[in-house]
Amino acid sequence: MKTLLGMLVLLGFLVIARPALADDTEALYKSKCQVCHGADGKGSPAGQKLGVKDLHSPEVAKQTDADLIKVTKEGKGKMPKYDGKLTDDQIKELVKFIRGMK
Repeated sequence: MKTLLGMLVLLGFLVIARPALADDTEALYKSKCQVCHGADGKGSPAGQKLGVKDLHSPEVAKQTDADLIKVTKEGKGKMPKYDGKLTDDQIKELVKFIRGMK
């Protein structure tokens, strides 16, 4: 009985926490990525001048999540590295967020 109650409490927490996590990831994208990649992922005017990738492009779509995580952590070209600035979980959530952008 205690195990069932514990699982129900955990499930309730996950249901409540999931939307908050999505909101946090969107806020993180806005604060760290949007300035160059734009609100829609196609590149802001400043980002386009820097040569940022359109996050909807076939070139980005064919990259694995591991590839995108690596680029985010280590940086590439003019993209700064975020290793030590963002947690691994934050970076993974950003990749999921980017994949879900329409």
